[in-house]
Amino acid sequence: MRIGLEVHLQLPTRSKLFCSCPTNGDAPNTSVCPTCLGLPGSKPVLNRKALELGIMIAKFLDCRINDRIWFSRKTYFYPDLPKHFQITQYESPVGNDGHYEHEGKRIGIWRVHIEEDPGRIKRVGRSGEEVSLIDYNRSGIPLVEIVTAPDLESPEQARAFIDQLVTELRYLVGINVQDETSVRVDANLSIGEERVEVKNVQGLKNLERALRYEATRQTKVLDAGKRIVRETRRYDEERKITLPAREKEFEEDYGYIGEPDLGEYHIGQWARETVLKETPFARAERMSAELDIPRQTARQVVLTSGSLADLLEKLCKEVPSEKALQWLLGPISSNWGALEKVIDADGGACVIDIVKADASGSITDSEAKIRLQKCAGVKSEGTPACASNPDMISMVNSFLDAHPEVVKDLRNNAKAANSVIGHVMKETKGQYSSKDIVECVKKEISKRV
Repeated sequence: MRIGLEVHLQLPTRSKLFCSCPTNGDAPNTSVCPTCLGLPGSKPVLNRKALELGIMIAKFLDCRINDRIWFSRKTYFYPDLPKHFQITQYESPVGNDGHYEHEGKRIGIWRVHIEEDPGRIKRVGRSGEEVSLIDYNRSGIPLVEIVTAPDLESPEQARAFIDQLVTELRYLVGINVQDETSVRVDANLSIGEERVEVKNVQGLKNLERALRYEATRQTKVLDAGKRIVRETRRYDEERKITLPAREKEFEEDYGYIGEPDLGEYHIGQWARETVLKETPFARAERMSAELDIPRQTARQVVLTSGSLADLLEKLCKEVPSEKALQWLLGPISSNWGALEKVIDADGGACVIDIVKADASGSITDSEAKIRLQKCAGVKSEGTPACASNPDMISMVNSFLDAHPEVVKDLRNNAKAANSVIGHVMKETKGQYSSKDIVECVKKEISKRV
């Protein structure tokens, strides 16, 4: 099974790709102008921010950035495209020949290009009596299209790949994907020699279902001795099947011509000077290697919070990574809601001092946890250790008064104190940690020895 994807994501700009209309229109057909409606005499002007974001994405995907780019008209006739062509990139995309590492597998990236989104068609009414309504608010919103090589080998892998990629791009350029249904994908799948395209699948769950159905369908066709027809199909969400839409177009069917109202853009130097932020999965890989922590744990921390990851890196410079993880995944995570504000304010100094003190043995584990809760502004729900708990001290001394032989035996047998420790643990029914009880017993016995 070979799967290649064409992933379409809206770029987070305030205005559309070729006009100044806002990208956040609410009521249908309110965020439109002559340019995005394709009215005669209107002229497109390229949105610089959209191009900048496209360059960043192409560079992140390790593409070869083309020094000179231009836009083309892709001709097709459909109601959601009022001027009957889409302004896109054909011969000169922003980037080519990149790759993306996913779960140890290199996924080839054939191209990254920018184009305008068409309008939105909504069909209403009973089956067979449907009416199509068109909202052009979406027409002209900038899209980035990422085209992969057919390197994916299963529907599950395709879904996981896009999920990870979107997470990275959300952090890198602020891609606004509210949920998985915001992702639109054209998927090409082949079981034999011929491929079939499943067009405009919306959402990761639907993508996986559509690919799984299509793989089963093609397998049955080949097993029956028939050939796969190269075509474009659509996914029916209600019936969870793919259906024929039209014969698959070839590139020459679109009649590409250079967009005469837009010039050429030289972006090579711009791309070379662009510095990218470290993305979550890249950071997790680095932290796993540098801090000697499990890869999955590093991912969990990074995806939970950037501040939490910052704290882990700082802690690992002060205490062993095992101790740092023990605290981070335990008490710190448990109090994270309150601690995050404190850490943002002091850079984590309060927490780091507590963990260092615990690691050095200068304070007990229980006392460290109490200090952590105070640092977070959380009222301690636990009972304080021996030094500040007269009930525990009284219990220990009552037992020692009733059993003076314990103190006498302790001079020759270090394990004699176990009877006191066991008695206190039994009576308090887990109210105190064993470490606190041991500390208290030793302290009170030492006064009598």
